[in-house]
Amino acid sequence: MGQAIADYLKHGKAARLRVLSPMLEEDEIPVKDLFRSTSDMPSIEQQALKEARGTILDVGAGAGCHSLALQQMGKQVTAIDISPLSVATMRERGVKDARQQDFFTLGGQYDTILMLMNGIGIVGTLSRMDAFFDQVDRLLAPGGQVLCDSSDLCYLYEDEDGFIDLTGVEGYYGEMTYQMQYKSIKGEPFPWLFIDTDTLRQQAARHGYDMDIVLVGDHYDYLARLTRHT
Repeated sequence: MGQAIADYLKHGKAARLRVLSPMLEEDEIPVKDLFRSTSDMPSIEQQALKEARGTILDVGAGAGCHSLALQQMGKQVTAIDISPLSVATMRERGVKDARQQDFFTLGGQYDTILMLMNGIGIVGTLSRMDAFFDQVDRLLAPGGQVLCDSSDLCYLYEDEDGFIDLTGVEGYYGEMTYQMQYKSIKGEPFPWLFIDTDTLRQQAARHGYDMDIVLVGDHYDYLARLTRHT
């Protein structure tokens, strides 16, 4: 993804960014969407930007579209991504504080942790929710919030009558495995988590957090706010 982002910045276009999975048909991420303006963002992302406050951490910031929008709104944001090419692109585009950094090893404290474009997916599996909330405990300032979006993949198991049948599904149905390919560059497979609202609420409560739904999207997607239970 980092190479695709760098190419798009340099040439104004990029080759196909393919998304491969043994669980689904091949998909594609339009690279231009990673450079979109606020007006081109879905309502969930626009609302998250409005809700973000204080010192903001943009997790998995990619090409920096959310960070740039926040800066234009006069907000203070730190953007992190594990891809050096993505970070270099963000800096060139004007993101003031862009760092090559893994969320799970980051230090500091933030009032808002922003995880957009199914950003909570970086947790990977339900078994890693303990590690996720442990890190949130370290990073979140008193009175802070996590704003994250995800999707309920139950629709993948919906028949023509609207009945959802999860029998025979091993493990949690929102745990996916992906691999990305750009030109001849093929990344390593990685786990990605899509979490339904009930499961996220249960996980949050188990770790001492409240979960509120901020906005529901058009297709099983939603924006959630996580705050420490008081």
